[in-house]
Amino acid sequence: MKRTRRSRTFLLVSTILVAACGGRSESPPAVKVATPTVFVAESATVNVPLSVPSQVYVEQDTWLYARAAGVLESLLVDIGSAVHAGDVVATLERADQTLALQRAEVSWDSASHAVDRAHGLAVGKSISAADLDQAEINLRQAEVERAQARRAIDLTRVTAPFAGVIAARSAIRAGHLVAPGDSIVRVTALAPLRAAIHLPEAAAAEFVAGATASVAGPGGSARATVIRVAPSVDAASGTRELVLELTGSATLRPGASVTVRLGGERRRVIVIPAAAIGDSGYVVVWQDGRTSLRVVTLGQRLADGRVEVISGLAAGERVMPAHP
Repeated sequence: MKRTRRSRTFLLVSTILVAACGGRSESPPAVKVATPTVFVAESATVNVPLSVPSQVYVEQDTWLYARAAGVLESLLVDIGSAVHAGDVVATLERADQTLALQRAEVSWDSASHAVDRAHGLAVGKSISAADLDQAEINLRQAEVERAQARRAIDLTRVTAPFAGVIAARSAIRAGHLVAPGDSIVRVTALAPLRAAIHLPEAAAAEFVAGATASVAGPGGSARATVIRVAPSVDAASGTRELVLELTGSATLRPGASVTVRLGGERRRVIVIPAAAIGDSGYVVVWQDGRTSLRVVTLGQRLADGRVEVISGLAAGERVMPAHP
C-alpha cells in the first residue's frame, strides 16, 4: 500500500513539471557572437599640404671633453652662457706643462745658437760638414720638442669649437681630477635650425632641393627650404629622408617639436576615421580574425573628420576603433 501511494505521488509531481514546461523540454537559447566594428583604410584625393611631425635640431651640437689628464682648475661658463668660437670654457692645472715648455724653449735657443755658430765656422771651413749637419739635426729635434710642449699647454684649455650657448654641464667641478675623454660642458649652436622628415617613396618624389615649406610648433613658426633629399629609399620603412633648413624664426629652439607642412597639389592619400587612432599614434589592425597594434605616421586632418595616414597602413586594410 505504501509503495502504491509513493508511485502515485511521483507520477503527480512528474505531470505537474511536464505541464509547467509546456509538455516538452527546451534547449538553452543560442548565444550570438557580435561582429566587431571595423573601419577600412581608404584611398582619397586631397588638395591640402602634406603634414609631417618632426623635431628641430642643429648640426653643431656637441659635448666638450678634457683632452689631458689633470685637475680641473676653472670652469668659466655655466648653462645658458653664450660662447664664441675659440672661447676658453675650462682650464686644467698646467704647472708641469709650463716647466716642460720652458725647458723646451731653452733647448731650442741653445740649438739655434749652435747652428748659427756652425754656419759661421763653415764659412771659414773651420767645421766639418758632418758637424754642421749634426747641429742642424739638433735644432730640428729642439723644434719638435718645443712644439710638443706648446701642444701640451694647449691641451689644458677646453675651447668652444663654434659659437652657441652652453646647453648642459657635467657633474665635474673645479678641483676634480679629470682624465682624457671626461665630459665638461655641452655647447649647442642656435642656428641654422633644421628639421628632418621621412616620406613614402611616391610622396618624396615630388620634392627636390629648393622646395619651400612651413614649420610650426608651440614655440613659434618659420619658413623652411628643402636642402637635402636622400638619394636612396630606406629598405625597412620604404621612405626617403628630407632635410629642411628654417629661416625667419626667433623663437624656435633646438629640440622643439614641430609640424612640417609642404606641398599642396592634389594627391591620393590613405585615410581612416579619427576614432581609429589611439592616443599614442597607433591603430588596431583587424586581420584574419586577429588584432595587432601598429604604429602609423599621421598627416593632415580632413574636413570630414578623417585623418591622413602617411605611412603604416595600406588601402583596404581594416582597423578597429581605438576606444570601443
